[in-house]
Amino acid sequence: MKKLLITIALLTGFLANAQDVDRSKLLRDIETLSSDKYAGRKTGTDGNNAAAEYISGRFKETGLRSFQDKFRHPFSFKNRKSEPINGTNLIGFVKGKTDDVIVISAHYDHVGVNNSQIYNGADDNASGVSVLLGIAEYFKDHKPRNTLLFIAFDAEEMGLQGAYAFIKEPLPSRNSIILNVNMDMVSHNDKSELYASGTYKTPVLKEIIKGADENTGINILFGHDIPGSGKDDWTMQSDQGPFAKENIPFIYFGVEDHDDYHKPTDIFANINQDFFHSASIAILRSIIKLDKDLNKIKANTADSLKTK
Repeated sequence: MKKLLITIALLTGFLANAQDVDRSKLLRDIETLSSDKYAGRKTGTDGNNAAAEYISGRFKETGLRSFQDKFRHPFSFKNRKSEPINGTNLIGFVKGKTDDVIVISAHYDHVGVNNSQIYNGADDNASGVSVLLGIAEYFKDHKPRNTLLFIAFDAEEMGLQGAYAFIKEPLPSRNSIILNVNMDMVSHNDKSELYASGTYKTPVLKEIIKGADENTGINILFGHDIPGSGKDDWTMQSDQGPFAKENIPFIYFGVEDHDDYHKPTDIFANINQDFFHSASIAILRSIIKLDKDLNKIKANTADSLKTK
């Protein structure tokens, strides 16, 4: 009996420390955010605002701390027609043992309704936001070494406006931000491939996250980040772009374009659920590794700036 109790205790401890994302909550979040209720989440619409309410509610539920009421950080910009648009970034954080910051991000807006068809944006990017929420929940129970800033960006589809607004007035401060981990389209791939872009400029990132996909059933591939490669370079194609412009190292997790990209068929029913959950685990494990070795990234960045 004593051996059995010890075994149970060890198993309980192992499960408590398992590097995993709750599958049921992950799927519930993506299904909810990509439902017709939010009408494609276009910035400045009622559907987008309702999505922000849902996400801020989940931020509170996961135990994230806030800088402002209901995690909301409003900003404004002008669209291509010079019309004023109001957007809202949602920002929460988990305080670490250091003041160094890893920004973990995903945009929650999409393109709304066109010709009476709702563009639900399940993969783009209800998927990234859902993983962000799952990761936040993990770190609620597993204190990180460094401070983790969780940001659901708005107006990515209108030119990365939310990310640019944040970079203009970063929290807690520009100097404290060591790394950005951005997620955009992480639920729809038939080849079990998830790309981690950003290691070309900062090779130490590849060294750190190597093996994070072990026993997940998916493969983390590297690439889509070589300067001069045109559309094949994803650096400026999502919210990591403004960070890259500030010489902040980044990893952008995403899949290659698929048949449902920016179409009304990008719905919950068309994601790959097993791939999505596996990708969320691989991303979580990558962040755990990055949090552990952030000083390596910090030193590498300082050395790079010295040589310029």
